[in-house]
Amino acid sequence: MAESFGPVHHPGGSDAPGYGAAPRGGPDDRADEVSRKEPIRVLVVDDHALFRRGLEIVLAQEEDIQVVGEAGDGAEAVDKAADLLPDIVLMDVRMPKRGGIEACTSIKEVAPSAKIIMLTISDEEADLYDAIKAGATGYLLKEISTDEVATAIRAVADGQSQISPSMASKLLTEFKSMIQRTDDRRLVPAPRLTDRELEVLKLVATGMNNRDIAKELFISENTVKNHVRNILEKLQLHSRMEAVVYAMREKILEIR
Repeated sequence: MAESFGPVHHPGGSDAPGYGAAPRGGPDDRADEVSRKEPIRVLVVDDHALFRRGLEIVLAQEEDIQVVGEAGDGAEAVDKAADLLPDIVLMDVRMPKRGGIEACTSIKEVAPSAKIIMLTISDEEADLYDAIKAGATGYLLKEISTDEVATAIRAVADGQSQISPSMASKLLTEFKSMIQRTDDRRLVPAPRLTDRELEVLKLVATGMNNRDIAKELFISENTVKNHVRNILEKLQLHSRMEAVVYAMREKILEIR
């Protein structure tokens, strides 16, 4: 099988709002690789057996990634996730019996530590927003290259969020309209973030990964990770993507 699903598109492109993969090859990346003693355990979910097999073949070439199981629909995916407790679930959005977005919510219940990357041929906004609300950490079109799949898995495992560039501008548009819709709805004050945490959140929203934020603020990448972790804890959210959505909705920050 050819080792490509289509033309190369970079999830971490300049038009992605804070959800790109961190560049690879730096000293911090090597430190992360050393500290991760076990491979990233992946569950592949898609109703097309040929596509599942293609992903397995591609990911088998990555020393730090291990496919631990597969499922052909959302219902089977929930059962497999509960049994295998994978680190990452690669899952199609549209499947028979039970769709990926519906299964996403259930997987987060039975395997809370699992991070879910939705794979789809659709760039419909509704699917993207529903996936985010259901707890997905990534949303990628199936036309990405095989190299991009492995990069996305590593990035999500390291705490990043991923979104295909073609969806990024649509997500920003939704952020802006969300502000207008919620002008008069805010009943509870937002948790207070420190000035530094606000700086970090604003840079996340402009498309920077942890390394770029560290350079911009003249702090270490580990310090950035700690700030992001504190932001998520204060806002009671699970991903950077959700944090930006929340911040835009609550007018904590503004993207022009």
